[in-house]
Amino acid sequence: MKELEERILRDGNVLGGEVLKVDNFLNHQIDPKLMQSIGNEFAKHYANKGITRIVTIESSGIAPAVFAGLALGVPVVFARKQKSLTLTDDLYSTDVYSFTKKSTSTIVISKKFLEKTDRILLIDDFLANGQAAKGLIKICQEAQATVVGVGIVIEKSFQVGRQLLEEENYEVYSLARIRAFEEGQVKFVEE
Repeated sequence: MKELEERILRDGNVLGGEVLKVDNFLNHQIDPKLMQSIGNEFAKHYANKGITRIVTIESSGIAPAVFAGLALGVPVVFARKQKSLTLTDDLYSTDVYSFTKKSTSTIVISKKFLEKTDRILLIDDFLANGQAAKGLIKICQEAQATVVGVGIVIEKSFQVGRQLLEEENYEVYSLARIRAFEEGQVKFVEE
């Protein structure tokens, strides 16, 4: 997605060897017009897949997932990273390790929001090592729902996430695929 790639080049900041900071438009401050374009792109790609629900993980996956849900006309469910007073019973849960945060979170989704007849589109902000996506897939499997695709805003193609998901026969559709960070610059996969 050219618009997204241009925004990454303009406003993204490479930190160290494997971290891309995009807090100007995705992870802290959100650009609603860009998120709407992203949501529309996911909706266009998955229009004929019979999606009944979108599942994401808090917090940075919510904005692109909501715009995709709006475009597809389906509800969006997000996995919470911590329980609350109102979210205590009948939960699907699994542990997910974040390489960026160097910590493990238990993610949960209320069982009332996933059904075995659901055709799920997973959406997340980044794909690196695939742990968040695999955690969401595990929860969907527990619900006996079908994951029909994994939509990723930004993929770090030099890490193993895509490979792990494709080995399990999940379609991965990424809007911006980064092949490397070279001397602090983002280099995209040529499609």
